Amino acid sequence: MKQIVSISLGSSKRNHTVETEIYGVPCRIERIGMDGDMQKMISKIKELDGKVDAFGLGGMDLYVYAGTRRFTLRDAKKVVSAAKITPIVDGSGLKNTLERKVVRYLQTETAILADKPQVLMMSAVDRFGMAQALEAAGCRLICGDLIFVLGVPIPLNSLKALEWVAHVFAPLVAQLPFSMLYPTGAKQEESSPRAEHLFQQADIIAGDFHFIRRFMPAKLEGKTIITNTTTPEDVQMLQDRGVKALVTTTPEFNGRSFGTNVMEALLVALSGKKRELEPAEYEELLVKADITPRITWLN
Repeated sequence: MKQIVSISLGSSKRNHTVETEIYGVPCRIERIGMDGDMQKMISKIKELDGKVDAFGLGGMDLYVYAGTRRFTLRDAKKVVSAAKITPIVDGSGLKNTLERKVVRYLQTETAILADKPQVLMMSAVDRFGMAQALEAAGCRLICGDLIFVLGVPIPLNSLKALEWVAHVFAPLVAQLPFSMLYPTGAKQEESSPRAEHLFQQADIIAGDFHFIRRFMPAKLEGKTIITNTTTPEDVQMLQDRGVKALVTTTPEFNGRSFGTNVMEALLVALSGKKRELEPAEYEELLVKADITPRITWLN
């Protein structure tokens, strides 16, 4: 049996374990939240290193992207270095392949991206592949990186503008404590609405669910959400707020979707290669698994 463990900086309330079979291979997938404690993450990785087939780095990114450049976040690098034997991935490799594939699917198989919808991308450097694919599909992007990550009330209206800002500021931002960039631990449960006018202007809200959950307003009538990890409680909350459709980029196991870090770790484990895979290798495995986005119509 392949064992995949996501060690997450996020809340332990979202812990989940499932046993399933993929490609005929039994797999045990577990998510363990460390409630914002980075030292506990490091300790747990050291404890399980060599005993499981692949780690997912949850609740934090190792890399962020802007154009052709990749920036490594200092705090995440410390955590990842704790794994000496078992490969550890943060989901960024899969974001750059699976999420492009998801956008192509929505464009060819549904009407969700018809008529050049306006998309509020919570953080495009976190999901640059998705952002590029949405822009290529004719969507009108608003990138909320400055607003939702740094608290600077300036929307960016193109990926070109984002790339310019990222090239100037990303090397400095990458050295900041991760807690300044992303909600961790109990903060993932907090609501702090911000830039409501951008949510209301958008037809589609896309990106990491913790960003969406933390900053979204009380009402989202008629909106479509494109995101990653959701629980049944999250889905109910979105329905109560009037969301029309929820698109999750990763498949559902036992009633909930896992993060891209978990899915990337799963593919690494199934490949038998003890390393992060190349884009073409992810593509091959995704085709073999026939993974398509899950679309839930809520209202």
